[in-house]
This record gives sequence, C-alpha cells and structure tokens, in this order.
Amino acid sequence: MDKKDEIISMQLDLIRSMTENNMRRIGGDLWGSGRGKSENPVKEAAPASDIPKNAPQTEVKKETPPAAEEIPPKEDMETLKAELAGYIGLAAVKAEVENLINMATVYRMRKEHGLPTADLSLHMVFSGNPGTGKTMIARFMARVYHSLGILSKGQLVEVDRSGLVAGYVGQTAIKTAKVLERAKGGVLFIDEAYTLTSKEGNDFGYEAVDTVLKAMEDNRDDLVVIVAGYIDRMETFIDSNPGLQSRFNKYLHFADYTGEEMADIFLMQCEKNCYRPDEDAMDAMREYLHMASEAAGEFGNARGVRNVFEKVLSAQANRLASMKEITREELMRITKSDVQMAAYGKIE
Repeated sequence: MDKKDEIISMQLDLIRSMTENNMRRIGGDLWGSGRGKSENPVKEAAPASDIPKNAPQTEVKKETPPAAEEIPPKEDMETLKAELAGYIGLAAVKAEVENLINMATVYRMRKEHGLPTADLSLHMVFSGNPGTGKTMIARFMARVYHSLGILSKGQLVEVDRSGLVAGYVGQTAIKTAKVLERAKGGVLFIDEAYTLTSKEGNDFGYEAVDTVLKAMEDNRDDLVVIVAGYIDRMETFIDSNPGLQSRFNKYLHFADYTGEEMADIFLMQCEKNCYRPDEDAMDAMREYLHMASEAAGEFGNARGVRNVFEKVLSAQANRLASMKEITREELMRITKSDVQMAAYGKIE
C-alpha cells in the first residue's frame, strides 16, 4: 500500500468509526451524553442439518447467565439543566423542557410531603423535520425523569412502525408488547408515529396503537411514551384516536436550525474530533450552511451537518494524499478547498 492509499485508508477508517458511533446514538444526537448501551445481535447456532458429518466435535460450554441489568445512577438536576442550556439552538424547546422539569420536581416534592397531587401526564408529542434534535431531547427527558425518581430506569427505547407492526394477524400485539416490556421504567420513543394510522382498512398499525395505549394505562407510573414526526401528520395521527387525544396533551415543536446554528454544530464537531478549520474555511462553511438553511428540512438540519462534516474529512484525506510530508498540524487542519470540495464537489 503506497502513502496515498494509506492516508486515505486512515481517514476512511475514522469516518467509518464516526458513522457507526452516530448510528448507535439514535437519530442524530450530536450533543447529548448518550448513556444508552447498544444492543448487539446474538448469532444463532447452525442447525444440526447444516453441520457436516465429518466435522470435528467440540465441547459445548454452558452459557453464563446474563448479568442483571445495570440501572444508571441518578444525576444532579442542576447539572442536567446546565447541559440543556448548552445545547445549540432549540430555544423554544429548551424553555418548555425546563417547565416540564420544574413541574415534575414540584410533583415529586408534594408526594414526598404527603400532599395531594394532580395527575401528571408526561407523555409528549414531538413535531418537526428530521435532524432537529427530537431523539436527543427524548433521551434527555428519560434521564431527567429517572433522576427525579419518576422512572425507575431511565432508558430510551426508540422504534418506528417496523419495530411494532408484524405482517400477520395476532403478531403485532405480541411484537409491540415485547417492545413495551423493554421500555418499562423508561421512555418509549416512536418515530414517524403517524405511519401507524396512515393506512386504511384492517391495517395492523391500529393494533399497535391500541396495545401502546393499554400499556400507558397499565404502567402509568413507570412508562413515558413520546411520539414524533412531521407537524401536520402528527396532528392527524393524534386526531385519529380518542385515546391518543386524551393521553397526549403536551406538544413540543422543533424548529429548523438556522444557518448560524448549523455552523456552530459543524465547528463543535470539528473541536470534538481535533480538527481546526482555517478562518476562510469556516467562512465558506457558513456561506454554504446559510444557503442550506433555506431548505433545512430537505438538507436534514443537524443530520445534514454531520453528513457534510464527513465529506469534508474525505476531501481533506484526498488533499493530504498528494503531500510529501504531513505534520500533526496538517492532519488537524481543514482548508477552504476541503469545504468547497465537500459542499460543491469542486474548488471555486
């Protein structure tokens, strides 16, 4: 492998690693601490019929029983509020979330003092375009409610229609019940929830909705459900079922990021990964992201920023491959040409 191939390979490994980490953090979470553990699929043993007759016999070892699920420690509420304040953008959402934190705090304190409490519905509807931080805030709320003692575990279980709906009669309720069992003690986040009721006739999505509604009633003290999607479609979804209307009365709308906010997200990604954009490189990125913000929903908001960041790293790798000597500073540097190649596919 020559020098050029080696540099490109190193950079592509970095990009691949970043992409895998982003996928494990659900949805585009660029700023939260993301405590959740990823689930690794367990490979099934090959059927006996697939094993050659002359294959060597191996000793079958008994599997060690899985350890008890580790419940994360409760976090200091002031620290959580400081983290919330540090998120880029989301001004209206952050104000509403702080209101929810204060309400939940007072609710818990009244219970501790033996005072009567009104029913506190914590189920929420998140609306907005992709990449606006909905999953991140859902995870954050799970941590808050766990730290306040409202939820026993504080995990986030994220699903969409495919994670709840099966293809045959009677299977959807079973599939959805298994998801709900995993979510008990935490937050169930249903992305693009409107797809559960967007089809007419005997669609199995309605069965999933009914199963979720029953679980919300049966586990009202230890389960929070957050449904999310585009604003107009979420309104139709909630109106499709009286049970949804009665249980979801808190709405948070996630506005698209501005160009300047997306530029701040890009710069934060650079700093987190030890990259230093030149001043004219950041000027070029701001100009590009301001144009992208005019159609932020199509661009993908923070998700789009992540994608262009990875393209910048690829462009940087190609530029470094042509250099004879590469210093540590050059490995960290991002130039205007890197940004232009990533954004426009050419150097202007």
